[in-house]
Amino acid sequence: METFTETINLLERSNFYYSLIIGMDNRYIHVSRHYNRNFDFLNESLVGKPFYITLHPDDIKICREVGGKCFENPGKLFPATLRKHDGRGGFVVTQWEFKAIFDDDGQPYGIFCMGHNITEHVAVTHQLEDAKAEIEDKTGKLNHIGFIQSHVVRRPLANILGLANVLGSMEVDHNLAGITNMIVNSVTELDQAIKNIVDETSD
Repeated sequence: METFTETINLLERSNFYYSLIIGMDNRYIHVSRHYNRNFDFLNESLVGKPFYITLHPDDIKICREVGGKCFENPGKLFPATLRKHDGRGGFVVTQWEFKAIFDDDGQPYGIFCMGHNITEHVAVTHQLEDAKAEIEDKTGKLNHIGFIQSHVVRRPLANILGLANVLGSMEVDHNLAGITNMIVNSVTELDQAIKNIVDETSD
């Protein structure tokens, strides 16, 4: 317990990590200043209060399950992601590691918990996932457009070009020959433009 007390004292000064101990009666035995400052909205110490008063109700069972694993596997750390009240009717997301602690006689003393706020990380991760899904959706649409332009649009365009070339090889008057040349040139330009778009969407 002496080395463990030194760890607690060290974490007490942390501005990034929370540390706390929950006793066997499910009440806080120790809370670091950083934790107390962030989650005690009555400006009192959380020591002696039930651990679940800072939690989202649905996450209480997570604490109990992880706490049970700690005592089944002494010496091991177990992770838990928990939502904590933010004091404004909402919740922040926190990441923790739990470890069972024992007194000098080897009797269960409580659960030591060390954690930090990951709300911003979770929000950014969700944004990245949404952006990735949107990119995949738009990529799929672009590929579909490329397929349509390559196989659906260019086929009748090739037919028009072929017919225009046939007209160009026929003996026709000067005006019709000029119109035929304009059709051939326009269709050729349009075909090249579509090909460029297909190449862009297939990269």
